[in-house]
Amino acid sequence: MAWFPKKSVVVPVDFSDESIKAVDTGLQLIANPVDLHVIHVLAEMVATEPGIVWDLVDDESRRQHALDALKERFSKPPYRGVDIQVDFGDPGHQIADFAKKVAADLIVLPSHGRTGLARLLIGSVAERVVRLAHCPVLVLRK
Repeated sequence: MAWFPKKSVVVPVDFSDESIKAVDTGLQLIANPVDLHVIHVLAEMVATEPGIVWDLVDDESRRQHALDALKERFSKPPYRGVDIQVDFGDPGHQIADFAKKVAADLIVLPSHGRTGLARLLIGSVAERVVRLAHCPVLVLRK
């Protein structure tokens, strides 16, 4: 049984161990796996990338590969029934927009713990989600 059961929880994943643990945490917060929404956000490719120039890669094939990998990863119990989405764009904005679209009660995501120059140069997805989200955000630390 879930503690403080939520109606809808969003968990962004990037295929890291921390994000998979965040999915497990999200499962503890809901009564039914169908109320858990997993989202992976792919970066948009620029027109000058070789895969685009030579017509080797397109967004739909990238989406399908990511979706297949996520479905395979979350095919076993207790993940059966989890909603899986793949989107494109800035992760912070896409996660916040998706959470609003599904009327999420909570977003659960890991923080990779970058500090200093690495955080300044790379940016923090968790920080952007916290700023942009319409609902509470649970940020998990290592």
